[in-house]
Amino acid sequence: MVLTCEHASMALPFGWTWPDDDRWVVGTHWSYDPGVASVVRALASHNGWGAVLAGFSRLVVDPNRDLDSATLFRLEAEGRPLALNAELDDRRRAERIETLYRPYHQRVHEAVRDEPGATVLSMHSFTPVYEGQPRSMEIGVLFDVDEGPARALASTLEAAGYNIALNEPYSGREGLMYAAQAPATRLGRRALELELRQDLLEDAAWVERLVTVLSEAIPRHA
Repeated sequence: MVLTCEHASMALPFGWTWPDDDRWVVGTHWSYDPGVASVVRALASHNGWGAVLAGFSRLVVDPNRDLDSATLFRLEAEGRPLALNAELDDRRRAERIETLYRPYHQRVHEAVRDEPGATVLSMHSFTPVYEGQPRSMEIGVLFDVDEGPARALASTLEAAGYNIALNEPYSGREGLMYAAQAPATRLGRRALELELRQDLLEDAAWVERLVTVLSEAIPRHA
């Protein structure tokens, strides 16, 4: 396995600071995926799997989007404009792509290339309520082309007592697992993504059991 975590951090590049008008997004799901980085590190340590975690906020540039995505650089959140990206021009976009986006994807490519036969598993977290709608699933198993492994993994996790949804709360077939699927496609590997509900990641006992269950389930099906 090679684990990836595109939204691991809310950090800005060295020397940057959050604009005052954007302070409200710091620490929210808009700036990163709360709770998931610790799960990635625990899985990697427990199993000896490779892991690549982005060290910059998704609001600077989103490494889980292709270069043509309308949300590669997000201009607003919850209907409010983001000052961080308000004055982006072509030069600034290119600079972020060359200094952050491309190096991250290159590192993922190298990690997958150097681990023959490894599946790429991207890890993310999601809010329990989005735009007023509660989300009851605990774990989403996302896939693009690898539907069989995704269904097998989902079935095993359901048997372990988790509320599972396939391609929810987002679909891997809509470009929303790009960072895993792109290197997998190039190198002839499988790619999956797991979405974990953020409120559950605040429970240390839930996380500890999840790491144990995933450590057994993932190698069987991925």
